Amino acid sequence: MARFAELRARILSALVLLPPVIAAVWLGGIWFLLLVAAAAAVAGWEFGGLLRLEKGRRLLMAAFTGLMAFALWVSGAERSYPELITFVLAPPLALGILARLWRLVRVAWGCAGFAWIWLGLGSAVWLRGQEQGLAWVFWLLAVVWATDIAAYFVGRAFGGPRLAPRISPGKTWSGLIGGVIGAAAIGWLLAPVLFDTAHAGHALAAAGLAVAAQLGDLFESALKRHFAVKDSSRLIPGHGGLLDRIDGLLLAAPLLAMGLTFMG
Repeated sequence: MARFAELRARILSALVLLPPVIAAVWLGGIWFLLLVAAAAAVAGWEFGGLLRLEKGRRLLMAAFTGLMAFALWVSGAERSYPELITFVLAPPLALGILARLWRLVRVAWGCAGFAWIWLGLGSAVWLRGQEQGLAWVFWLLAVVWATDIAAYFVGRAFGGPRLAPRISPGKTWSGLIGGVIGAAAIGWLLAPVLFDTAHAGHALAAAGLAVAAQLGDLFESALKRHFAVKDSSRLIPGHGGLLDRIDGLLLAAPLLAMGLTFMG
């Protein structure tokens, strides 16, 4: 019964959240900016919670992370992706290194959080601003969601050896494989709808993004275990916090952006 209640909460939350997300991606412009800014602010707030910061500092982290989305939106589409990476990563990484040298551990972790969130969401902003950006963002979201759904159901159905028992005891190799297969299938099936063509490259790219998404999930699980926190928050019933939902996207989006950049 507990599993059914959790699944029901997950489905209901998805039904509530998906329409505004899809609408914002479809409309683009200021609507996509507001979506990304809100996601960045909430993610910054939740990351501050992982660090056990006091409320005032969490609010500051949320505001700073959210405001950065505006800078990314204003300049992101006009920059090459390598320029965007430099713009996004250089400030927090430089400050993080200095903080680490000065033994300001929480400040260093906060800078790492900024870099992680900004890189993932900044990549999404960059993707949306490209030619066929709408199609690529929808395709990316579908692949990441398919990864999560397939990994969840296959892992529950087949169980088996644990993927990373010290980091996330609930994740299994069967879930990883199921997520990769599910993502590859969705990536290939959606390609002719979004891009008017489909070939093996779409399936292979989706499989690679699925691995990246699950590594992103494991990365956040490692952070939560390090700071002894179960969920980043309780914002989304059945899912935990927003970071728990977008952790895979934060790694998959940069990978897709890099792939498109190298392909020219």
